[in-house]
Amino acid sequence: MIRLKLYTTLGCHLCEQLEALMVTLCDTPYRLERVEISDDDALVERYGVRIPVLVDEAGQELDRGMQPERLAEWLAARGWLDEAAWQALQRQLSGETLSGVTTRVAKGATLRGGRRYLG
Repeated sequence: MIRLKLYTTLGCHLCEQLEALMVTLCDTPYRLERVEISDDDALVERYGVRIPVLVDEAGQELDRGMQPERLAEWLAARGWLDEAAWQALQRQLSGETLSGVTTRVAKGATLRGGRRYLG
């Protein structure tokens, strides 16, 4: 089992997004230690504008891990990426269904050239 730290703060929706992506994309059992940065001024100074920050056992950090591409790359570099789940998520993010039909990405948004645009 791998041990990871997540530098976070109460009510961080981006941290929740990262945790949900971890459940989907990580194929290796892991334990996630949540570190509340608001309890320590030094942690607020270091991580305040970068959370969520995910840290592996070697101390390698990933900030902005709520971005699926960044998290997938970070997990793949460590051999922890569930490739099938990543491919399925990429199809979902691009708006492509299994039948190859393109749909809207999210309510009010479309995907063009890998970027999401509102309405």
